[in-house]
Amino acid sequence: MTQALTTFDMAELLDSDEAISEYLSQMLAEGDNEEFLRAIDYVAKARGMTKVAADAGMGRESLYKAFAPGAKPRFDTVLKVLHSLGIDLFARAGHIAGHSIV
Repeated sequence: MTQALTTFDMAELLDSDEAISEYLSQMLAEGDNEEFLRAIDYVAKARGMTKVAADAGMGRESLYKAFAPGAKPRFDTVLKVLHSLGIDLFARAGHIAGHSIV
């Protein structure tokens, strides 16, 4: 007996602003840069790469290259793409091991 496997596509689960916000927040909180960049790529695919690229002022191929596995996009590129997705990053005081924030 053989089993058929379905292809998992994270972009299919990112169907609302709330899902996207929660997903990106979780990936950012985990602190793994590669995973966070991969998450941005999934969100861009969910929203449509051509539209995201145009909204970010980039070419579609440049967007694909910027978030390809192993790529190291510039911070300004990451911010442009996040803003084109309607995502804002912000800083808040938090807990750092061995330090107190006043």
